[in-house]
Amino acid sequence: MTPQHCRAARAWLDWSQGDLSQRANIGLSTIRQFENGLRTPITNNLLAMRRAFEEAGIVLNDDPAGIAFVGNPGAKDQNGSGDAP
Repeated sequence: MTPQHCRAARAWLDWSQGDLSQRANIGLSTIRQFENGLRTPITNNLLAMRRAFEEAGIVLNDDPAGIAFVGNPGAKDQNGSGDAP
């Protein structure tokens, strides 16, 4: 996951950096520094962020073309209903 992927996933979910920090159980400064390109988190923290996104219905597909958001049937759509594509 790149800093751009992290910001895009948070934006899609309308999460603040604090929201991700709480959901991934990692330090807010870790997320801030990662997204600003100042730090590469340890593997466990990257996995925790990815897991938090996946639990919210965002699957990060790292490929050369960028990032793919894959709907999760249990996820909420942007309107808050359970009818995600």
